[in-house]
This record gives sequence, C-alpha cells and structure tokens, in this order.
Amino acid sequence: MAKNNERETKQHIKLGASDKLIRGFGYVMITIYCIACVLPFVMILSTSFTSESYIRRHGVTLIPKEFTTVAYKAVLQGSMIWKSYALTIVMTVCGTFLGLMIIAMTGYALQRKDYPFRNAISFYIYFTSLFSAGLVPYYLLMTQTYHLKNNYLAVFLPLLMNSWLIIMMKNFVKSIPYEITESGKIDGAGDMNIFVSLILPMLKPALATIGLFLALGYWNEWYNSSIFLSAKVEVKPLQYTLYEVVNKAASLRNSMAAQYVALDDTPTESIKMANAILATGPIIMVYPFVQKYFIGGITVGSVKG
Repeated sequence: MAKNNERETKQHIKLGASDKLIRGFGYVMITIYCIACVLPFVMILSTSFTSESYIRRHGVTLIPKEFTTVAYKAVLQGSMIWKSYALTIVMTVCGTFLGLMIIAMTGYALQRKDYPFRNAISFYIYFTSLFSAGLVPYYLLMTQTYHLKNNYLAVFLPLLMNSWLIIMMKNFVKSIPYEITESGKIDGAGDMNIFVSLILPMLKPALATIGLFLALGYWNEWYNSSIFLSAKVEVKPLQYTLYEVVNKAASLRNSMAAQYVALDDTPTESIKMANAILATGPIIMVYPFVQKYFIGGITVGSVKG
C-alpha cells in the first residue's frame, strides 16, 4: 500500500517550466562533467595501444591507430612487475585493515565523554597536521632513529594513519549517540566489546570512506620508496617500479638518439600511457563496491562538523 501511495504521489506532482529548465540544465552540466572525466582516461587507453611512430606524427586519438601492444609487453616483461603488484596488493590490504582499526579506535576514544585526555590529544593531533619539521628531520628519524633504511616498514608505517583521517573519523563518531555506549556499560559489556559489537557496525560509511583513502594512499605510494628503498631492495612497490620503467625507456631513447639510431619504434609515450592504465585500473575496480558507503560517509562527515 505504501509503495502504491508513493507512486500516486509522484504521478500527481507536476513540474513547472522553471523546474524543468533547472533540471534540464543540471542534466546537461552533469553530462559535460562526466565526459570531461571519462574522456582523458579513454585517450590514455587509446594511446597505450597506438604505435609510437603514429603518436609522434599525429598525436593522441580517441581510437587506437596502428594498433600495437608493444608498450604493454615492454612493461610486463619479466617477473619483476608481478612481484611489485603482489607487494603493493599485500601492503594495500594489510595497511588498509590495520589503519582502519587504529583510526576507528582512536576516533571513538576521542569522543568518549569519560576519557579525561580527549581534548589534549585532539589538540595534539590537530596541531601536528598544521606544521611539519621538513624532509631532512623526517629522513634522519626514519634512518638514524628507527633504522628503517631499505626496510618496507619505512613505506608501510607512515601511511598507516594521519591526523586528517583521525579528525574525519572523530566527526563520523559524533553521529552515534553516546547513550549506546552507556547502554552497553549498563549491560556489563567491556570497552572493546562495546566498540566491536555496538560501534563498528554503525560506522560502515565511515570505514568505507576512510578505507578508500587509505587504499589509494598505499596503492599510489612512490615517494617514500624513492627515499628509503635503494637499489639493494630488489622488489619495490608498483608505482615506483613503473616510474623506473619510464625512466629506463627515456634513457634508452636518449642513448639511441646520441648514436643517431632511428627512434620511431622506441616506445616512450605509449609506455607512459600503459603505466597509467596498469596503475589505475585495479584500484578503479574497488570503487563501485564502496560507492554507496563512500557517498553516505561524505554526507555524514559534512553535516556533523
């Protein structure tokens, strides 16, 4: 009955001329925005399958011309790229899971009214998000104090959590009534039991939102790898490995140019595009599964300041 009443209500609603104009304008703007987002990705995909000689003569196109897979063969040859994929996947999964647990517990604890140090710790976290000591102290801290030079922990630990995500989780937890925690205490539940059984199930939008940010951070990581992982480390994260592939292709092209060798078939531009597809493709597949939670999480975080 309720569904029938909703359908009848929708049928009786008539849009005026101004409403139709605004709605039509909105559809046009959304369509233009979608095209602007999708078009560059299509051009990158097309260019990655286009021969290097055609790219240099005519530039990029929406449809592959002189179709070839040379760029992908150059990137995927050997086992190193697959080891980098495996390393990045493991770091992304483990880092996202551990980061979510730590950030969720921290955000929940900072909202507990019975936690006496919540304001001081919240200020400390916020203060560190405004100021940074710089690259040199950071490098000395990781290499001289923690002795993490050429250690994967130097890449893994800094991305595990950050102040902005903790503040975001803290705002998410504000939407959960404190009476739920009090009811758990009345029933004799411990703090960890309250958190796992009562709080976590209500934080699905927040976990999906922050989890996506953490996963993107680990998947796209290359900067710490370039600083802390030297040539002694055989397997490096995916993004830095692809970065090295591009540099090697550019060096090969420069050396061939110095020797006056024909360069038309040496893939450099197409390798860059193939790297972009290989780097972004897998992580894009994750977004549809968390989309509804991600949108809901952003909405909650925006209204609960």
